[in-house]
Amino acid sequence: MSDDRPRVDITKVDDELTRRQLLRRAATGAIVLVYGGFGVRKAVAGAPQFAHRELKGTLRILQWSHFVPAYDGWFDNQYTKRWGQANDTDVIVDHVNQADLPGRVAAEAAAGKGHDLVALLAPAPQYEDRVIDHKEIVQEVRKKRGKMIDVCYRSSYNPKTKKFHGFPDFYAPDPINYRTDLWSQVGSKPTTWDQVLKAAPKLRAGGHPIGIGMSNEIDSNMALMALMMCFGSFIQNGKARVTLNTKATRDALKFGRALFKNGMTNEIFAWTAASNNQGMLAGHLSLALNAISIPRSAEASNPDLAKTIGLLPIPSGPHGRLGLEHVMHTYMIWKFAANKKMAVKFLAELELKYRGAFEASKFYNFASFPRSVQNVSVRLARDPHTPKGKYKILQTISQKYTKNVGYPGYSNAAIGEIFDTFLIPQMFAEVAQGKRTPDDAARDYQRRIGTVFEKWRKRGKI
Repeated sequence: MSDDRPRVDITKVDDELTRRQLLRRAATGAIVLVYGGFGVRKAVAGAPQFAHRELKGTLRILQWSHFVPAYDGWFDNQYTKRWGQANDTDVIVDHVNQADLPGRVAAEAAAGKGHDLVALLAPAPQYEDRVIDHKEIVQEVRKKRGKMIDVCYRSSYNPKTKKFHGFPDFYAPDPINYRTDLWSQVGSKPTTWDQVLKAAPKLRAGGHPIGIGMSNEIDSNMALMALMMCFGSFIQNGKARVTLNTKATRDALKFGRALFKNGMTNEIFAWTAASNNQGMLAGHLSLALNAISIPRSAEASNPDLAKTIGLLPIPSGPHGRLGLEHVMHTYMIWKFAANKKMAVKFLAELELKYRGAFEASKFYNFASFPRSVQNVSVRLARDPHTPKGKYKILQTISQKYTKNVGYPGYSNAAIGEIFDTFLIPQMFAEVAQGKRTPDDAARDYQRRIGTVFEKWRKRGKI
C-alpha cells in the first residue's frame, strides 16, 4: 500500500456510532445462516434483515471449515457479529472444505472479483500481484504486540519485492499423534525415524499401520517435506536455489520406500486431508503426523480412545528434528476487493486480541504475534483432559521445531506452486511404488522443480 493510505485506529469503535444506534443494531443483529451453491455455508454478522440500517458497507470473507468446529461457531456467531456491530458493517463469511479452497481462490483471482478477504491453509505468494501489500496490517499489530514469529514472517514476506503477500493470523504446530497403548505393546516410542521404521512391521502386523500419506493433499505435503528436512533434504537453499538432487534426498526417499513396504498400506496413495484423522479415530492407525484435530475429535466422540493418543515432536532424523507448521492460515486482501479499508481493520483487530481465537480453537490456532495471547504455557497446562498436561508439548514444538514451507529460504511463488501441485508427495509415491529409483526421482524432480523456480525468477518474484 502507498504511504498516503488513510491510517486506521483499530483500537476504537467509530466515534459517529451513537449508543442508540449500537443498541438498535445489537437488537436486530442475529446471525443468519444460509447456504449458497456448491455447498458453501454462509454466516452473516451485523443486521442483514434490518430494513432501515445505516451501515457503512459489507465485508465478505472466504475461508475453510475449521478442523475444530467450535472455532467456526465462535468466529461466525460471536466474533464477527460483535465486530460487525461495532464497525457498522455486515460481515459475511463463506466456508468451504479446505480441499476446495485453492480452486475457489484461483477462480476469484482469474475473474478479478469475489470476496474482500480470502484465506488459505498455506501461503500463496504466487498471487502477490493480485493482492495488496499487507505491510500496513503487520506494522499496526507490531506496534502493539512486538514481532511476528519467524515462521509466519518467512511465510508471508517476499525479500525480493519487499512485500507482504499475505497476513497469517495463525499457524498450527504439527505434532506426532500416536497410540501410546499400541507403541507400549511393541516396546518402543516414536522419538526417532529409525524407531518408527523398526516398530512399523510389528504395528502393521497387529492391524495398526503407520499413517503418513503420499497423496495429493495438504497433510502428505507437510509430513513428507518435514521428513525430508529431518534427513537434511531441502527443496531450496537460503538464496532460493534448488537443492533437491542430493544424497540426503535420496536417503529420505529410500526411507519412505522402506516405511511403506514394512509398515503402511496402499491406502496412503489415495488419501484426502481427512484420511489420517479418520484412520486414527477409527482405531486403525498407530501413528499420524497431524495437528491436534485428532485428539480433540476423539475427546468429543470417544473419550477412552482420546486417553491413548499421545503427542510428541516430529521424530529426529540424521539431520536432527525439523518440522513444519501443519497449517499456516493466511489471509489475502484482493486488489479488486470492494472494502479494502475494513478488511485491513478487521485483520489487525483480529490479531491484536487473539486469545478468543486460541481458546475457541482449543489450542489449534497459535497466534502469529506471540504476545497476542499471553501465558500460552499456562493455558495449555490447564486443559482438563487425560493425561493432564498433554497439550503442553505444543509450546515446545512451536518454539523449537516449527519451520516454514521452503525453509531454509522464504516461502516464495515457486514454493507455493510446488506445494499446490503436490510434487513432493508424487515423488515419494513413485519411489515407494517402485516406479522410480531414488536416484532417478531426485534428478528428475530437481529438473522439474528447477523449471518452476526459473519461471518465477524471470517474473522477478524470487
